[in-house]
Amino acid sequence: MSLIKNVGVVLAGLVCLVSAAQAETVKLAVTDLVGMEELQREFGAFRDELSKVTGYEIEFQPVTNRTAAVEALRFNKVDFVLTGPAEYVVMQKRADAKIVAGLSRPDYFAVIIAMAEGPYNSIDDLKGSKVGLGDVGSTSKHLGPIQALADAGLDPLKDVEVVNTKIPVLWEALKRGDVSAIGMNHQNFLSLRQDEMEKGGLQPGAFRVIARGPDLPNDVLMAGSHVDDQKVEKMRQAFVEHSDALIAAILQGEDNQKYSGMRFVTNVKDTHYNYVRSMYATAGFPEYADFIGE
Repeated sequence: MSLIKNVGVVLAGLVCLVSAAQAETVKLAVTDLVGMEELQREFGAFRDELSKVTGYEIEFQPVTNRTAAVEALRFNKVDFVLTGPAEYVVMQKRADAKIVAGLSRPDYFAVIIAMAEGPYNSIDDLKGSKVGLGDVGSTSKHLGPIQALADAGLDPLKDVEVVNTKIPVLWEALKRGDVSAIGMNHQNFLSLRQDEMEKGGLQPGAFRVIARGPDLPNDVLMAGSHVDDQKVEKMRQAFVEHSDALIAAILQGEDNQKYSGMRFVTNVKDTHYNYVRSMYATAGFPEYADFIGE
């Protein structure tokens, strides 16, 4: 009995060793967040769920900015990066990164907003005026609105004076008349408009959308070129088979409420981001090899 018991203990130990060996470690970065505390707060639940459904031991790799993220991909310091459309095109060009899955967000497009009682009823009316946009390099708050202006026939580098600042500052500047119009993410606009009304300010009808862009390409989880195809496919299948649980985990982050109503999509192609490449050209960076503003 003693011998059998000892053999059982040895076998159990071997199973544990095999299981530990199978729990391969992969490193994940998120470009919008700086520092381990932010990563843990916003994506800790998502990391844990993704680790559970893939069997990988997933570790966060903090990055200080977008440039640091692409360099980490190039030199195999990180395996997967969650990032936005504007970041994707640069990372794909510089690091030959691969798409794993897209995070499809509802109503994700740029809008140009003016005051309803003002003289600006169309994009043509903005020629020669000052237009406020969000953070430099942001897909939906800067590049998207610039492209919306261009799509409507204005050259944003010549026909208007663009100023970039934080979204709440833009909102107040529009109401004061410091700028003729502002550009931002549609969801930002709806949130600010609702806030304005609830605080006893202007009613929604005080604002007019004079242009909007098309729905923007998805945020994307991408893999470094060093990550083998089998691992990429295993991660991709996790989003297909465990979509609801992974979405619920993402939405535990307070700032991640922008993903409310999202779904994972796995038919994302590099060509879907050509519109973003057009944005870079419109902004004066046709090579899209560097992040604007860094």
